[in-house]
Amino acid sequence: MGFHIVKRDNCPLWKKCCLYLGAVVLALLLGAVLLISLGVDPIAYYTRMFTMGTVGNKIAYKVWINYLKELVPLALVSVALSLAFKMRFWNIGGEGQFILGAISAAFVAFKAGGVLPNGVTLLLMCLAAMITAGLYGLFVAALKVKFGTNETLMTLMLNYVALYILVFLGEAKADWNFFLDAESARPVFASFAKIVSFPGIPMGGKFTLNICVILTVLIGILVYVYLRFTKHGYEISVVGDSAGTAHYAGMKVNRIVLRTVFLSAALIGLAAAFKVGTAGILSTAITDDVGWTGIIVAWLSQLNTAVIFAVSALICVLHYGSTVAAATFAQVDSSFANMLQGVILFLVLAADFYTRFKIVSDKKGGN
Repeated sequence: MGFHIVKRDNCPLWKKCCLYLGAVVLALLLGAVLLISLGVDPIAYYTRMFTMGTVGNKIAYKVWINYLKELVPLALVSVALSLAFKMRFWNIGGEGQFILGAISAAFVAFKAGGVLPNGVTLLLMCLAAMITAGLYGLFVAALKVKFGTNETLMTLMLNYVALYILVFLGEAKADWNFFLDAESARPVFASFAKIVSFPGIPMGGKFTLNICVILTVLIGILVYVYLRFTKHGYEISVVGDSAGTAHYAGMKVNRIVLRTVFLSAALIGLAAAFKVGTAGILSTAITDDVGWTGIIVAWLSQLNTAVIFAVSALICVLHYGSTVAAATFAQVDSSFANMLQGVILFLVLAADFYTRFKIVSDKKGGN
């Protein structure tokens, strides 16, 4: 008797939702078992984590402000990566593109901040970050279409090139290096928060909504419309399904690949501009691993732009909430969220496999 995998004809939406929800619940139950083994009440821990410590907190508005600072770059990077992934171009270079975008934005901030109006400087920061990151991604795409290179390996290696450029800028104590604080005896990145920053919109009380949040939502809507209702979006889908079919239909596949990868990387650069423009300073940890986490978010969301925002919100709750909970429960490290995130990803992918395929057995007779 043998087994083989066959594709399911159809899986109802309600069944998919139940399977995905069940996968998340199962992951939380497995996490609860680990918490119990550490002597921690899982209900108390999860309550603290999912509320992010806002219950009974007089400065809860600060929690939400910091939470949104994490959500914006993750959601935007995930949306950007989904563009390339829909075309089956595996852009694993989100980290490197984000870093170069952040460096470019900081460069403009230092040179134009205080000289040009705040709005003009912010616009130039965004444009510089998008162009730099876009060209970094376009370089890999050009090698792909010209020489057939593996984009996964290329983008992965270029991540470390960008990282070491950032590390060099953070350690090179020299007169030319304006990224560093000249008054510090040791190499420390200088802050530009006082000369340029993204404005916040008062929402009542002490809570202010950073304009980057609104811009990220608008970009998400535009990307959704772009993919669903434009010729370019249709071409991306066709190339993703079959490059051969796209060629046969008369589409210029190479041009589509170059255009889409540039847009994907440029949006990652924009996310970097939002992040560094809000933080007001560079750091070697400026990415907060959004380039890697964005890959997980994009796949958990099945490259659905609307779902990406919901999954990004959940992932940020896990990250930020676990940090808050770790301050209360000393037995649990803040990296518990990474473990829980990995378990959720594994189980959701298993559920996704079940919705798409089924395993059947072949009963063979004879001697």
